Amino acid sequence: MPTIKYANSAALTENIMNELPSPNFGERVANTPIDMLVLHYTGMIDGDTALERLCDPFSKVSAHYCIDEDGTVYRLVDEERRAWHAGVSYWRGETDINSRSIGIELINPGHDHGYRPFPEKQMDSLIDVSQQIINRHPIPPRNVVAHSDIAPARKQDPGELLDWQLLAKEGIGLWPNASESRDGDFTEMARVYGYDMRTEKITAAFQRHFRPEIIDNKVDEKSTCLMAGLLEIINP
Repeated sequence: MPTIKYANSAALTENIMNELPSPNFGERVANTPIDMLVLHYTGMIDGDTALERLCDPFSKVSAHYCIDEDGTVYRLVDEERRAWHAGVSYWRGETDINSRSIGIELINPGHDHGYRPFPEKQMDSLIDVSQQIINRHPIPPRNVVAHSDIAPARKQDPGELLDWQLLAKEGIGLWPNASESRDGDFTEMARVYGYDMRTEKITAAFQRHFRPEIIDNKVDEKSTCLMAGLLEIINP
């Protein structure tokens, strides 16, 4: 792997973006809007191992950006190209998520290798890069999703330790207040919001994103009220 100098700054610009091109990309389906932002963690033992895999032509995986724990940002795939980060996935009726999304990987060992909180510098860079992406593309807040939201049966990332509430305060995604309504059906509301109700672990995915204090994949009153709160935001 080439040696690349770190550029620690929350005010990232095109001039200090670290270029680390990955060969793992293709063409987006014609006339498909870039209207999703998908967040991941790398889930590998360290950053070097993760970057090597994202740039390994035999791995067949990539993302547009990767952000290290010290805030360093790597651009791996041009935004106009189709990176290979979502895999088999679904959101709001769409299944070719790679063609319509930007993917950001966060260096973190993940649940299998010592999952830990995302450092402040990493979050600062994530906020800056995400805001720039949202300014360039028509990405509605409900389309800022976790990998686990679009592939709940097989993915947990970036998980419950990511500060989703902070991201929402910075204009990146949504964060609900619990609705006073308690008569809604969680399953139907989750379907309306965008989840694929044909798959397993939808409730756990929702909890990792919007109710991180309890992740048991069980529908309860709090989860139902939070889901209703999301729908009240998108349909005031």
